[in-house]
Amino acid sequence: MNRPLGAWAAPDYETVAAFDDLMPTGVTADGNGRVFVCFPRWGDDVAFTVAEVVDGTPVPYPSREFNDEHLVSVQSVVVDPRGRLWLLDTGSLAFAPWVENGPKLVEVDLATNTVLRVIRPAAITPTTYLNDVRFDRSGKYAFVTDSQAEGALIVVDLETGESWSRLRGHVSTRAEDGFRAVVQGEVREGYVVGADGIALSADDTRLWYCPLSSRRLYSIPTAALLDRTLSEEQVAAQVTDHGDKGASDGLEMDASGALYATAYEHSAVLRRAADGTWSTVLHAPDALWPDTLALAADGYLYMSVNQLPRTPLFNNGVDDRRPPYRIVRVRVA
Repeated sequence: MNRPLGAWAAPDYETVAAFDDLMPTGVTADGNGRVFVCFPRWGDDVAFTVAEVVDGTPVPYPSREFNDEHLVSVQSVVVDPRGRLWLLDTGSLAFAPWVENGPKLVEVDLATNTVLRVIRPAAITPTTYLNDVRFDRSGKYAFVTDSQAEGALIVVDLETGESWSRLRGHVSTRAEDGFRAVVQGEVREGYVVGADGIALSADDTRLWYCPLSSRRLYSIPTAALLDRTLSEEQVAAQVTDHGDKGASDGLEMDASGALYATAYEHSAVLRRAADGTWSTVLHAPDALWPDTLALAADGYLYMSVNQLPRTPLFNNGVDDRRPPYRIVRVRVA
């Protein structure tokens, strides 16, 4: 649709769920229309950190007991290509150092709603903050972003439980020095976040990623991350800088090779086609901080909208949030 430059555009999108007292980050959907969300414990009174959205209402998942006894603060939920749900637990409360045995990946069987295994990556530092994760089609590897200021990519061998980090402190994973965000015209100086958004190509050969405190888009062959005989210099030499994309939080990729990226400064979601051309998927004034993206089998792109710039941590200690927080979706296929 043609419209004047500067006019807000709100393509047809729908609200899947709205929450008055729970602020979501991660969202994912399986092939049967089930939607899962997570609510990290950043200071709010969060009764449960993972939920399934049932008739618009969050229900503790896989159970209230598992939330209470085993989960600390889940940042991301992802349904892998095999249809298993994974919970990425930061192990950190209110961004404090993670607690012992806190950082972990939890695999859940959606057919039985039972936990299959827990993997605790060893390739972390005292200030690691596990942020987002993607899984290859073979079910053998997970790729995780460590979004502490120096940033890193963490590879997890799902068969052995081994893990290793790559590109720690590299320009492509660390927060950009002097980064200044301008969110809907408001200057925000305090964003110091490394590798955050992450997406995997449909053929598993290339990993796309970006720091939150940056406007660059990067990618690297997954083979370079998996080959443990390579030096850090050899791995870094295979990073591609794809240029400016605006500042992003979440990334996602479809089977055609199109990359979706939130544009949090503009309350928008962008699409980079396989040929490198960019277009706008969503641009709406009430989409204050589109966070996580999740492409579902039903052709919808799901996203969380959580007003992050109004939270005390990113608003000079002042809480200006105005619920509800939302999970929305827009058809892209």
